[in-house]
Amino acid sequence: MNKFWIIMSHTYMTRFKTKSFLISTIISLLFIYGIANMETIKETFTGDGTQEIAVIDESGQLFKTLEKGVERGSENLELTTFEGTVEEGKEAVQEEEYNALITLSLNEEELPQATYYASNIAEAGEQSVIQQQLQQLKVAAATSKAGIDQETVTEIYSPVKFDKVALDENAKTNEELSQARGIVYIMLFLLYISVITYGNMIATDVATEKSSRVMEILISSASPVTHMFAKIIGIALLGLTQVVLIVGVGYALIVTKQDELTSGVFEYFGIQDTSVSLYIYAVVFFLLGYLLYATLAAMLGSLVSRIEDVQQMIMPMIFLVMIAFFIAMFGLNMPDSTFVVITSYIPFFSPMLMFLRVGMLDVPAWEVALSIGILVATIAIFAWVGARVYKGGVLMYGRSSSLKDFKKAIELTKKE
Repeated sequence: MNKFWIIMSHTYMTRFKTKSFLISTIISLLFIYGIANMETIKETFTGDGTQEIAVIDESGQLFKTLEKGVERGSENLELTTFEGTVEEGKEAVQEEEYNALITLSLNEEELPQATYYASNIAEAGEQSVIQQQLQQLKVAAATSKAGIDQETVTEIYSPVKFDKVALDENAKTNEELSQARGIVYIMLFLLYISVITYGNMIATDVATEKSSRVMEILISSASPVTHMFAKIIGIALLGLTQVVLIVGVGYALIVTKQDELTSGVFEYFGIQDTSVSLYIYAVVFFLLGYLLYATLAAMLGSLVSRIEDVQQMIMPMIFLVMIAFFIAMFGLNMPDSTFVVITSYIPFFSPMLMFLRVGMLDVPAWEVALSIGILVATIAIFAWVGARVYKGGVLMYGRSSSLKDFKKAIELTKKE
């Protein structure tokens, strides 16, 4: 057991001190900080954020109504009457006195039309707001000419009442689905990134030791099984360290900016009122998913002796993760489809898909237990097979980038 802790701590500390780990952690922390301070950052680069737009109203009757509509539609736009000519207005825009120039007029049918002038038209935000308000002016003018009063128009364009009622007593309400959707999104992305990142790290670490012949010394002092699981747990703790740092900084920002985040990011993802059970399922399926793919990565990494061959060898594993992720993205809109239900029992996909179903639906406990049972049994089988492959694979040298080397690795194990 002492050898296990030595290998695990060595793996952890070696990876912890690498520049890639430190840089990725710092970037992640800066990203979290940036999200929490998004409004402050925007104000720093854009000032007060107000964009002043000059308006030449050739009709003499559209400006006031448009100004009121824009004030309701956006807090960052300010319309100003321009008394000069169109050419003078263009020059004022190019000299950055105004952000843009709009000319308003009436066409032959006495309906509003406009021309928008700006140094560039790539920023579509203010354009869409003004265009929407002009569209409302056009509708109002057209219906007025047709003898239809404004109240009738408002009634026509008001949203239809559409209530959704679930007949199944165990079905989740729309509010519960909204609350669960955010944590499901985050879990899917976290598992996807973690498996690819740390799985690749495990395989690369094993291949690096083989290429430097360090493996021969390690195998002579500790069993291959001990070595394999020490690698897996060591890198798992490395990932846990990174997650704890990110969550810790995130929690500190939540405490200091609770109102801003609750009404912003948390409200958008719908995770402020998520049930505790969903977080428990997230942890369970995340750990099981990591163990499954980490064991597979260690087994594949033991078959290669050159770092250059690692990516080619673990490509099938990455494809499995990608397929699971894409199915999960499809399942977010159709979590109860037969395809999602069936694939949620396939071990390579169940960490993402069964958690998706648990989050979006009221899945019977026996289905969740069956999925977890299949996943645990698969991990146990992979651990047993992986240990045998690993035991023979770490003794294989030379170019090796084919899955056919599984047989060769097992044969080497039998000879010992």
